[in-house]
Amino acid sequence: MTQVAEVQWTRESMVEVTLSQPDDFLKVRETLSRIGVASRKEKKLYQSCHILHKQGKYYIVHFKELFALDGKSANLTLNDVQRRNRITQLLSDWGLISIVNTSSVLDIAPLNQIKVLAYKEKGEWELESKYNIGKKKVASSSDLPEIPVLEL
Repeated sequence: MTQVAEVQWTRESMVEVTLSQPDDFLKVRETLSRIGVASRKEKKLYQSCHILHKQGKYYIVHFKELFALDGKSANLTLNDVQRRNRITQLLSDWGLISIVNTSSVLDIAPLNQIKVLAYKEKGEWELESKYNIGKKKVASSSDLPEIPVLEL
């Protein structure tokens, strides 16, 4: 088995992008939910990238970069970065974003390494995200301690 090279990640290696209009954020977010790595047997699509809005700037980031931002262990590989770059380039080609520094996305993965679902196919696939931005896990009622009711 070959060893997969990990990339030394820094915040500066994130790909900054700009949006034409503020409501493009939601369009990009929805589009990214339909781009990723597919398991054709199960008709499941694992989302590769997310759009991040941080301090007035926008970034297209691989989900492993989000883990790294959270201070968690993330084995980001060169292939992960190349897929992120390919997806960023696609979004730019479609006119959804502009890349601030185009030289940051020159090393791209082949198109056959990612699956892009048409919007009309969305219902036929299970869309899986490995990272949820801004969503805290909510405790279920079974996780909460039982509180006795006091009668007055």
